[in-house]
Amino acid sequence: MRAVVQRVIRAQVTFRSSPHDDWEVAGSIGPGLCVLVGATHTDTTVGADKLADKLWGLRIFDDDDGVMNRSVADAGGAVLVVSQFTLYGDTAKGRRPSWIAAARPEVAEPLVERVTERLRSLGADVETGRFRTDMRVELVNDGPVTLMLDVD
Repeated sequence: MRAVVQRVIRAQVTFRSSPHDDWEVAGSIGPGLCVLVGATHTDTTVGADKLADKLWGLRIFDDDDGVMNRSVADAGGAVLVVSQFTLYGDTAKGRRPSWIAAARPEVAEPLVERVTERLRSLGADVETGRFRTDMRVELVNDGPVTLMLDVD
């Protein structure tokens, strides 16, 4: 699985099921992590659990000395998880990305849900986007701190 992790002051995801629908808030957090999560064909629940564990313990929040020594667990922040198949877009050839490496929704959705469930079981306050909808993510990146994570 793959994730783009951003330390945020706040983040929100809105969605709509069709172009004619109004935008609705799916999830909103204050300080914490905004995490875009993508899955590929070979990903498993073991990888989803590893990703959640890594996110929960990732030390990217400042301690009292201004050093990134605290995790979202230590800092008491929330996590906004948003599915993002485009993380597996391949742009090696041409100008149009190929999505072949991205897992189909019926494979990816349970894996992203597993990440969310695992984070909650660890004690995280988690909000999410909505699968198979148009989404808009708004955030204020803190730092900015942005990392890419890949787990097997």
